[in-house]
Amino acid sequence: MKITMVGTGYVGLVTGTCLAESGNEVVCVDKDGAKVAVLESGKVPIYEPGLAELVQRNRRDHRLRFTTNLAEGVSHGQLIFLAVGTPQADDGSADLSALWAVADGIAEHARGPKVVVVKSTVPVGTNRALAERLAKRASVDVASNPEFLKEGAAVDDFMRPDRVVVGVRRPEVGKLLHELYAPFLRTEHPFLVMSPESAEMTKYVANAMLATKISFINEMANLCERMGADVNDVRRGIGHDARIGFQFLFPGSGYGGSCFPKDVRALVAMSRELEMPLRIMEAVDEVNEAQKRVLFRKVRAHFGGELKGKTLAVWGLAFKPRTDDVREAPALVLIDALLAEGAAVRVHDPEALANVKAQYGERLVYCDRPYGALEGADGLAIVTEWQEFRNPDFEVMRRLLRQPVVFDGRNLYEPAALAALGFTYYAIGRSPQPPVA
Repeated sequence: MKITMVGTGYVGLVTGTCLAESGNEVVCVDKDGAKVAVLESGKVPIYEPGLAELVQRNRRDHRLRFTTNLAEGVSHGQLIFLAVGTPQADDGSADLSALWAVADGIAEHARGPKVVVVKSTVPVGTNRALAERLAKRASVDVASNPEFLKEGAAVDDFMRPDRVVVGVRRPEVGKLLHELYAPFLRTEHPFLVMSPESAEMTKYVANAMLATKISFINEMANLCERMGADVNDVRRGIGHDARIGFQFLFPGSGYGGSCFPKDVRALVAMSRELEMPLRIMEAVDEVNEAQKRVLFRKVRAHFGGELKGKTLAVWGLAFKPRTDDVREAPALVLIDALLAEGAAVRVHDPEALANVKAQYGERLVYCDRPYGALEGADGLAIVTEWQEFRNPDFEVMRRLLRQPVVFDGRNLYEPAALAALGFTYYAIGRSPQPPVA
């Protein structure tokens, strides 16, 4: 099939590239000329495991190309996917200005019947409004096809989806999309056809449920710590209940990224418009924002409320491992609080250093290696659970740190083991461990 993908962020670039990998001819359109130039040179402007190789192979085989020319993209595609940003507005709602601008461009350039597929996360009712807007000037169907990609595993998620959800108003459009996705559904995972409103809602409800599990276990972790319980034991005690399970029950420093915070707040904003406030989701967001400061409170308390003149090392800056995305990252909340108290901060992340430097400039010390961040630091805070942090050389760590203290925002280590090695160890939902004499 001839596919056009409008928008080359995480969703658009991964989706367009994976569709090209299955034999389709894909044109990706983006208004950012610098980004398109990077992609046309064979490079990828984001870190996503496995993506660069797929982009290079499909460009080489002429199944994938990039342009800033929307008219060219509209002319090419039988299916036109919209994967433009819908950032959070000041009131928490989704800003759809980019979507409407692209829709007007499609209406201007469309010749003959087209199917416009909304991949962006948009408020319920956007599909209908978009269809009405386009119907005045073009012959198009509008479908909804929410994405369920995890940053850091997006390529695998697309190639082996748990399910594909589409919202359509005509069965023929559903059949066309089923044909497109058939190569990725050979293991009998479901292709779910529903109304566009249900498809739009499915995306928000999925993210809301996952965010709720994270905020729930974080609140329980804080309570465990106060009551002398170990949240890791509690987590195992409840996770073996098949009704609960273990997924998203790992306490930490809060969730971040481009989806969960934005989508929870958008759902809250939609409910307020209907005068049906979502109390649970409001609490989920509140708990998460508070959780992002838990690690800082542990640091501040350890140093007796006086951080001026102290140096803290921070391992992990991206909002999660296997990405360079720092949007809403808990590490940035910690860094801001440390800087505000007069502390110096030395940071390391395997992929996100450049994105953090773009925000903080020379206010931080950037270290290419994790041990480099420890040199002369009065303590280490771990905020993102990159694999390489799980089995470090603790002897080297103790030698490099001025004070052997670890503030572990992801519960990577066993408290007793760290204490036996001479560290003071703070975790989430577990009692602090002083070093063993």
